[in-house]
Amino acid sequence: MAESSSPLPPLCERISHKSYFLRAVDLTILGLLLSLLLYRILHVNQKDTVWIVAFLCETCFTFVWLLITNIKWSPADYKTYPERLDERVHELPPVDMFVTTADPVREPPLIVVNTVLSLLAVNYPANKLACYVSDDGCSPLTYFSLKEASKFAKIWVPFCKKYNVRVRAPFMYFRNSPEAAEGSEFSKDWEMTKREYEKLSQKVEDATGSSHWLDAEDDFEAFLNTKSNDHSTIVKVVWENKGGVGDEKEVPHVVYISREKRPNHFHHYKAGAMNFLVRVSGLMTNAPYMLNVDCDMYVNEADVVRQAMCIFLQKSMDSNHCAFVQYPQDFYDSNVGELTVLQLYLGRGIAGIQGPQYAGSGCFHTRRVMYGLSLDDLGDDGSLSSIATRKYLAEESLTREFGNSKEMVKSVVDALQRKPFPQKNLKDSLETAQEMGHCHYEYQTSWGKNIGWLYDSTTEDVNTSIGIHSRGWTSSYIFPDPPAFLGCMPQGGPEVMVQQRRWATGLLEILFNKQSPLIGMFCRKIRFRQSLAYLYVFSWGLRSIPELFYCLLPAYCLLHNSALFPKGVYLGIIITLVGIHCLYTLWEFMNLGFSIQSWYVTQSFGRIKTTCSWLFSVLDVILKLLGISKTVFIVTKKTMPETKSGSGSKKSQREVDCPNQDSGKFEFDGSLYFLPGTFIVLVNLAALAGCLVGLQGRGGGGSGLAEACGCILVVILFLPFLKGMFEKGKYGIPFSTLSKAAFLAALFVVLSVGN
Repeated sequence: MAESSSPLPPLCERISHKSYFLRAVDLTILGLLLSLLLYRILHVNQKDTVWIVAFLCETCFTFVWLLITNIKWSPADYKTYPERLDERVHELPPVDMFVTTADPVREPPLIVVNTVLSLLAVNYPANKLACYVSDDGCSPLTYFSLKEASKFAKIWVPFCKKYNVRVRAPFMYFRNSPEAAEGSEFSKDWEMTKREYEKLSQKVEDATGSSHWLDAEDDFEAFLNTKSNDHSTIVKVVWENKGGVGDEKEVPHVVYISREKRPNHFHHYKAGAMNFLVRVSGLMTNAPYMLNVDCDMYVNEADVVRQAMCIFLQKSMDSNHCAFVQYPQDFYDSNVGELTVLQLYLGRGIAGIQGPQYAGSGCFHTRRVMYGLSLDDLGDDGSLSSIATRKYLAEESLTREFGNSKEMVKSVVDALQRKPFPQKNLKDSLETAQEMGHCHYEYQTSWGKNIGWLYDSTTEDVNTSIGIHSRGWTSSYIFPDPPAFLGCMPQGGPEVMVQQRRWATGLLEILFNKQSPLIGMFCRKIRFRQSLAYLYVFSWGLRSIPELFYCLLPAYCLLHNSALFPKGVYLGIIITLVGIHCLYTLWEFMNLGFSIQSWYVTQSFGRIKTTCSWLFSVLDVILKLLGISKTVFIVTKKTMPETKSGSGSKKSQREVDCPNQDSGKFEFDGSLYFLPGTFIVLVNLAALAGCLVGLQGRGGGGSGLAEACGCILVVILFLPFLKGMFEKGKYGIPFSTLSKAAFLAALFVVLSVGN
């Protein structure tokens, strides 16, 4: 249903997706879990230690499901009407667009270029946009690619707007030939634009293997003798839209920045880069709204900026309360069923409470909120209250909070007071911008503490998000079709494991820092249910411990000859619980058009990532809390498909959206990530084999068919590891991992049978 109270046609509507049937299913599963716990408690004196361990694991699972039920209770998102924007708004507000990259090898410049080109070509007045690219790798190749891309943008942007192109990333748009008559104006323009893009791609590829151009131009002098972790601040205006009036042939500003880095100075990874982007953009354009995207997340919906403005500018809702607008993260190079289901059901669920969590990309922020404003600091008309004016606008306070740059302080005052920012020559701000990129600029200021993107976690997005919600702000979720942004997923098992570990580590860090929802739910302005939603996300890493134990319990009981599951009619609790959960999750997938195989792959990978990758996040955080080591931000490798076009048969939508679908095989390497999974499979196979040959201990209670079925289910869920034992190359488990896992499995069998 839709909620709106405006007498005029609204710019957006809040859509509720409540379902009493799904609530009943969630509560039924919760009731079955509680029944199982009750049975464990009533029969605990008759069983051994296994019963206690199972009870503790199932208590964790019950708590997690309680958190999930809380999240899914009142799902909602927003439907926008960008076509009404011009009728309701006389002048659209400016928007600064941020793109971050950190490694030209793992994040190829051609990917960055396509993302930038897609942003420059959105359906929004060019004189209201500015694109800032942060290069934490200080790569002259990235800068060279941006310079060449800005030249091509003068062809690409008018072409997109003239023909209302939907996909505005050239590498994806040119994968298919257009359906147009040969010799038509569109066909000629298409061929010409495609040739120019191929020239751009070739220039970037040639530059990747040669550096002769680096010495040929004075513009690259700043990059000489620099290292990715040791260089001075570089700020360059790649293209300036001087005197722009919003004509369709105009190209927005493009600015390249790379903050100073020194080996002995901690630079706070992406959060530090984002804060430098905020400062530089505040000096040059100071737009009230800011969009940030990862370097691989190109614009897939040309009206994406207008959609977000519908949320911010809607007068029927209190727009001052909306701090940011988040879009789902979708991907073009793989069938990411799990992420789609999570975003639709859990993402909408969180959005129905206090608003979605900031996901690190595809998000529009309000500059005033990022400058530390709380909801209580605003009056009824959205302007600063008298108390907030004295608090924030005192010169001494501003210098202490934002740094000792007078130009920066002035831009902050203008932003807080919502004053329009006059157009000026961007190059006039270069000297001040470089000063604000120095390593020591943030020293003894509030950057990363209360202002901007928050530090103290490798998942700066969610850390910043809970900080915003804790100040009383709400956020909004738009789930458009087609997806607003599309990116690329890490290819192969090792890269995915690295990414999952980084996420789980960063989230677990927040659970133990000052932003923890355990603190916020009692003494901050964040809503109680929103705190529980954050708690669900932050506890990802901790879930690895009970899941690992539960994967080993059936094997232990089978070898030890002890009971894990209830006997007789009470076994029906387990069977009903597993059956309903499988059917429920299968329905969620098939309801979105995914196959049974996609559902199985998701269930399998869910167990693999939890026990193999998230497990290491617990160790990372423990070592950090003990002061032994610091957590590290590792950039995941991005790849892009080749640009091809042909006259063959028309491709399906799935082939167009996911051109690089892999074979479904799981990749392995010699890292420790794959040791737990291999160990789990070997242990359960050994238990099944031991049961068949009568190799069992003398435990009490006696194991039976239920425990054997549990072992079989675990092996099915870890089937990629079983296949990996018989594969070779990157799809096979290395012998070193197999030998370690075999030794641990043999030790496990001996201890289980001997006890």
